[in-house]
Amino acid sequence: MSLSLKSPRVRIAAATAALAVGAGLYTAGAATADHAVPRTDKEIPNLTQVQDKIKAFYGDTVDKNGQHYASPDSNYAKQVADIEKKAKAHLEKVVKNQAHGKKGAKPAIVLDLDDTTLLTYNYELQVGFHFTPESQDAYLKSTDMAPVFGMPQLVNWAKSKGIEVFYVTGRGEHQREWSARNLKNVGYKPVADTAHFFLKNKQNPPAYLACGAKCTTVEYKSGTRKYIESRGYDIVANFGDQHSDLQGGYADRTYKLPNPMYYLP
Repeated sequence: MSLSLKSPRVRIAAATAALAVGAGLYTAGAATADHAVPRTDKEIPNLTQVQDKIKAFYGDTVDKNGQHYASPDSNYAKQVADIEKKAKAHLEKVVKNQAHGKKGAKPAIVLDLDDTTLLTYNYELQVGFHFTPESQDAYLKSTDMAPVFGMPQLVNWAKSKGIEVFYVTGRGEHQREWSARNLKNVGYKPVADTAHFFLKNKQNPPAYLACGAKCTTVEYKSGTRKYIESRGYDIVANFGDQHSDLQGGYADRTYKLPNPMYYLP
């Protein structure tokens, strides 16, 4: 992914996601945008039923305060664990063969925030899958999102093995303090300081982005990865929940985490 949760956010009435599932049009839980106009109502899944499927996939759990959370025993958590297992196997090889990597380059990983390191499920349920910049600001200012299951352990392990960790998100620069606080509070040990944490800054875009304030998600994220590599790093793995988090190159491997809740081009 991974805004102002990642902007511009395309809501697919959750129905498009289910339609894609049934037709086998997407993998790894990725919602895909289908802009074809339905010919009849039969081509449109029932929105309420699709939302129920999403809740079941995340193992919807309600606490005593009526807040919704994903379950660590859910099919979502199991799918994430399988992806993390494959990623760790790759990173173990990187650590073992560091001396044979790109000459002079230090291995690094890049991670999106929303639904890659931090799980937006509780927020999505609070707003009825209807994102707005205002509601996201209010949530992030006062509330820590739960971590994506298993990701703090994977990220902390990578850092302990000498792999540098960078966070690259589509969240706005004004959300930096809230986001860094959230990462720290839920167990991510690699510090999200200004040298390792990149957010969108439309008012003062960095000079290394030729597209300036008008970057698409792919341009912004790939351009930032290019900049990171120019500082002497080899991005050995790039993690995101959207295909736009992963496209554009400047990463040896990409890992797509599941997210049927929204689509970002």
